[in-house]
Amino acid sequence: MVDKEQVIEALQTIRPFLQRDGGDVEFVDVDDNGVVYVRLLGACGGCPIATMTLKGLIESRLAEMVEGVTEVVEVE
Repeated sequence: MVDKEQVIEALQTIRPFLQRDGGDVEFVDVDDNGVVYVRLLGACGGCPIATMTLKGLIESRLAEMVEGVTEVVEVE
């Protein structure tokens, strides 16, 4: 089972990169399969490369930092 607090702490290390470009990320939930649900905010919310940010930055970073994370999914 994925530790929610570890996910939140890991997201805190990613947020400055997003905020630099006017965006942000908000933790929503994590399920028993290791899927983390987040909401992209600000400039990230409607950005054409949001999927690359979500998978290339957020998902890869969380998978490295938090044991059990299998995927990151954006919710509205």
